[in-house]
Amino acid sequence: MKPKKKSLQDLGGIMYSTDPDFAYPEEANTVESLPNQQQDLRVTLDRKNRGGKAVTLITGFRGSDDDLQRLGKMLKTKCGVGGSAKDAEIIIQGDFREKVMTLLQQEGFKAKKSGG
Repeated sequence: MKPKKKSLQDLGGIMYSTDPDFAYPEEANTVESLPNQQQDLRVTLDRKNRGGKAVTLITGFRGSDDDLQRLGKMLKTKCGVGGSAKDAEIIIQGDFREKVMTLLQQEGFKAKKSGG
């Protein structure tokens, strides 16, 4: 998720230019994904703010959004349920902690159960 820009300095100090050849400076916002062995993921069961429905929450992913989406899609497909992957966390509908743990360990991730 991109950080919000709150002031003129966050925008690079330039708001408008009449120069037709002017180009805004590009942000270097490319995040390199860590190898699977260096990822430290936490798998929890979450029921808060979800209308009493349980979801399996995987947090701690560090890497690009494409890699996060790819991992989320693989987990959702293997569990046969829906969910989402955004803001460095993956949400799997239902209580699939054990299955997700084994799938992540098969892929080479360091995964730990946390909470209850």
